Amino acid sequence: MPNATPNPVPSAPPPGRRRFRPAALPTLATVVAVVVCIAAGHWQQGRMQGKQALRARFDAASRMAPVTLVGPSDGDDWTSLRYRTVIVAGVYRARSQIFIDNRVHAGRAGYHAVAPLELADGRVVLVNRGWVAQRASRAELPDVPPPAGTVTVEGRIGIPAAGYLELKREDAAGSVWQNLDPARFGAATGVAVLPVVIEQTAPPVPDDGLVRDWPAPDFGIDKHRIYMVQWYAFAALALVLWLALNFRNSPSSSPDHD
Repeated sequence: MPNATPNPVPSAPPPGRRRFRPAALPTLATVVAVVVCIAAGHWQQGRMQGKQALRARFDAASRMAPVTLVGPSDGDDWTSLRYRTVIVAGVYRARSQIFIDNRVHAGRAGYHAVAPLELADGRVVLVNRGWVAQRASRAELPDVPPPAGTVTVEGRIGIPAAGYLELKREDAAGSVWQNLDPARFGAATGVAVLPVVIEQTAPPVPDDGLVRDWPAPDFGIDKHRIYMVQWYAFAALALVLWLALNFRNSPSSSPDHD
């Protein structure tokens, strides 16, 4: 009996080639995602560069010699004097001193003592005299009156932020304030002050015991750099996913087997 010929095992068709076949809707979604992410990255880059410029201005101002407080009139731009060290002479209006609450130094809660200083030309500028610890009872304020008579103050010019977060509107508060706002101070006390604040650096004689340890401002440069890199990474990821998902296997072109 002749040997039966085994049925041949059909061979598997060769795999089809991967071809780039983008679909319309995923492509549109990817374009939108990439554009949005790149725009957000550019915005963060601009913010970072702006903060770098502020840091450079701070570093340059810290190396300059002290100047007298000669600047624009009220309402004009004072930013050219920001971070400059100034020396002024005047008389404190001690009865208008206020305390800025929730200021921490070396882990201790306290206040910043801020008093208006009347200059010889009649202008009035707020002076942040320094930090003082709060007492055992918050109902009792620290006893740190400004020195009497004509005094000389050396310090760094700061421009308080115009926008700040507060739980409720602080109208004509008493001696304790949550935020330092020259315009609001003037409205509440009737004392028109310049739109800047001097952070006193040199202690008076005799020393009043206030702490004058002013750290360099946190400009947030690294924060914006991180956000910028993240947005650019999101754009790159969206593009890579689009490429990977749009390479598809094409049907095999080999003939069918009987």
